[in-house]
Amino acid sequence: MSESPATRPTSPDALRVGHVPGVTLTKWRTRWDERLAARLDVVEVTEADQRRVLVDDAVDLCFVRLPIDREGLHAIPLYDEVTVAWVSKDHPVAAYDEVTLADLADETLLTDLDAVAIDRVNAGAVLLVPMSVARSASRRDLVHRPVTDAEPTSISLAWRTDNEHPLIDEFIGIVRGRTANSSRTQAERAASTPKPKPQRLSSSGKRPGNAPRPPKVRKKRR
Repeated sequence: MSESPATRPTSPDALRVGHVPGVTLTKWRTRWDERLAARLDVVEVTEADQRRVLVDDAVDLCFVRLPIDREGLHAIPLYDEVTVAWVSKDHPVAAYDEVTLADLADETLLTDLDAVAIDRVNAGAVLLVPMSVARSASRRDLVHRPVTDAEPTSISLAWRTDNEHPLIDEFIGIVRGRTANSSRTQAERAASTPKPKPQRLSSSGKRPGNAPRPPKVRKKRR
């Protein structure tokens, strides 16, 4: 039986990362595996639990959907998400490429995604969710349409201010797009690498390899 994130101990050889529904970590996990031997443990969490898993030390970092109480947390803004109207295929909204909030004024609007909400959508309600959520939970009986004037939602990467896990900076660097040679931690490692010793002349006065000897300086006669 695998351990839950809440019971798995912190390890310098592994990093625990949570994410709310809709966030895709594929490219970041690939880069992590290419650069580091440490394990990356990823778990999906609900929006209702996104702060709790950080405060309770169930994960080291978490991709959260704003707003979130930032007390005791660092948070890096990453990107905004388009809000969509998620409806059944036979709903009138499905006939349009995009809609406005005014178009939905007479509809039953829902904002919390759960099994009950999906049942109500099939019965004619409209569920407003980030586009990434609708895509990741795609269903054949439902379609989504952008709501052009709805406020977007924002995704941030958050972690506790007192969490000093040595791999946090590595992951942040990958998410921010730093290359393997330009990351902060890579630079620190490079600074601690011993510099090569300067070459010395051999007993014959010649430098190693084919390196030419420095030219002699002639003194002028007086």
